[in-house]
Amino acid sequence: MAAKDGPAGKRPNSVWLTERPAPRRKAEQPAGLGLDKIVAATVRLLDADGLAKFSMRRLAAGLGVTAMSVYWYVDTKDDLLELALDSVMGEMRLPDESEAGQDWRAHLRALAGEYRALLTGHPWVARLLGTYINVGPHSIAFSDASMRVMKGSGLSLEQIAGGLSAVFQFVYGFATIEGLFNARCAEAGMPVDEYFRQVMQALQGRPEFTELLENSTEVMAARGGATMEDMRDRDFAFALDLQIAGIEAMRDRPSH
Repeated sequence: MAAKDGPAGKRPNSVWLTERPAPRRKAEQPAGLGLDKIVAATVRLLDADGLAKFSMRRLAAGLGVTAMSVYWYVDTKDDLLELALDSVMGEMRLPDESEAGQDWRAHLRALAGEYRALLTGHPWVARLLGTYINVGPHSIAFSDASMRVMKGSGLSLEQIAGGLSAVFQFVYGFATIEGLFNARCAEAGMPVDEYFRQVMQALQGRPEFTELLENSTEVMAARGGATMEDMRDRDFAFALDLQIAGIEAMRDRPSH
């Protein structure tokens, strides 16, 4: 007897684990509408308005069709969001592991940079990464590349999962906060540097922030960077170097 899959024999809920017959166009279906077009429109809408404002009705209106026309291609809103998530995961460029002279550190930096760009370029992705199991083809390709790079670091099999967590959960946290700050500036209708300048000015003259401002000013001057983007890039690069240095330090320690 075959083993059941999870509670009550249910399988994990994912569009990638559900077989669905290809839609056959009915006479009343709009010409030119297809799943790829629907997914691309979903990504554009999520980028423009965010996850909270997304709805199938708004998507259909943007496509010039009825909501039922969209449901002809996907069963649920969750299915469509999963497809949109994997679609943008495909924007990440994976390192060419056949390049001569490149080692795991360079490949890891490349993957981390691509992951950061994904999260800041599509702020809605951060929420969905924690919602779905992410087994679409692009997600799997990124995971496989990350696993190969981490194996090449010299960490033991026991240490690899922790190494991946250290790097990519760091990137997730860094880029998610960065993306939220950028979104806040956009909502306020001002550039990131101007918003940051106004925040710093608002803190000046307040005794409870004196030490914070003195320390922050000293650190920022030492770090350098003419813009918030410059400062973030320098922080990200150094923090990633710390992760890599930690991997190098830990890989030679005996496993517990």
